[in-house]
Amino acid sequence: MGLGALGEIAQWLARTAPPILAAMTVPSTFVHASRDLERFLLDARDELSHATTHQTWQSVLAVLVTFPARLTAEQGLVFADALPPLLAAMFLQDWDRSQPPKPFAGRAELAREAMAFRGDHNIIPESGIADVARALRRHVEPQAFERALAELPPGARAFWAVE
Repeated sequence: MGLGALGEIAQWLARTAPPILAAMTVPSTFVHASRDLERFLLDARDELSHATTHQTWQSVLAVLVTFPARLTAEQGLVFADALPPLLAAMFLQDWDRSQPPKPFAGRAELAREAMAFRGDHNIIPESGIADVARALRRHVEPQAFERALAELPPGARAFWAVE
């Protein structure tokens, strides 16, 4: 018994067409991005001794604005790739790349810069960079984070150092 025209076409397609790829699922890092950001903010809130995650958001943003001011766009993308998706978006948001990168400075000077971010609306403590660094390191893939830091200027490793 013959296959008929449709059966023959199906056989021909099976022999000549590229295999159909199985449907890919959405990566869990994107599926759980909101949950992961909330967990990070709660962790950072505790490190910073803030009362709310809204205060924490402001402090984390101050740190994430202070750091990329010392990177080229290419270096910033290397670093963003080592972050969870929403932290990467936060890091890249409103980044002013019109200025040349600033040199890395000592922790005290960097802390003053972070504390000056949005002036009266900022409650980041002097230890804010170290506090955020401790929380951040618990929410990134350690090897990927270290590989990214190795591609950045020497001051980057010191910026994200934890005591």
